[in-house]
Amino acid sequence: MHQENIQNLLSMISVSSVEVGKHLYWTIGNYDVHGQVFIVSWLVIFTLLAISFIGTRSLQRIPGKWQNFMEFILEFLQDIAKNQIGEHEYRTWVPYIATIFLFILGSNWAGALIPWKLIELPEGELAAPTNDINTTVALSLLTSISYFYAGLNKNGLGYFLRYIEPTPVLLPINILEDFTKPLSLSFRLFGNILADELVVSVFTLLVPILIPLPVMILGLFASSIQALIFSTLSAAYIGEALEGHGDH
Repeated sequence: MHQENIQNLLSMISVSSVEVGKHLYWTIGNYDVHGQVFIVSWLVIFTLLAISFIGTRSLQRIPGKWQNFMEFILEFLQDIAKNQIGEHEYRTWVPYIATIFLFILGSNWAGALIPWKLIELPEGELAAPTNDINTTVALSLLTSISYFYAGLNKNGLGYFLRYIEPTPVLLPINILEDFTKPLSLSFRLFGNILADELVVSVFTLLVPILIPLPVMILGLFASSIQALIFSTLSAAYIGEALEGHGDH
């Protein structure tokens, strides 16, 4: 009797178990990549390119609605770069900051707005690319490479003197700071987007009709804020790297 209860319990656990982190893998050379991330990323990129093309294909001296919209987005993104990097050097970095912001915003909104669960895959399911830690780490490493490039390009090897300022005692802490920047960027974005999608999924399962809508709207707002935070911090790190011995 006791053995029978244990067997029943084990069978219940096996039935109710949920596999987390299941992915559609594509093999490219010697590497396995997450196919669902590539699919949604390409859709986001093509959508952004299409909007850019439509908004700028016939520029007028007196702008129409699309051109007005595109100019507003450009001015908004220029302001992010100018406020964090400085008026004299921000123009070089507008394309990078704008690309980071628009890709993250597009990815987050794609995850929040499109019912990907309706599309069946052989394995895994489609979701926001920023729902995958590999994507957010890659974006964070791009920012790290960018601010190292900015500092070295402006100050040469003198850039590394910042690690021993104001005193050499702070060398380990300053080095550790450069490791924690990409970690905090990547985990903040990944954690927020994953949590938002999980909350919406749970609410949809519990009350599938109207209750999830306010949560989805809140998710859209949070997704936009996350894109703004990531791009603003990226610009701030680049601006910080551009300061230093070239300005002393």
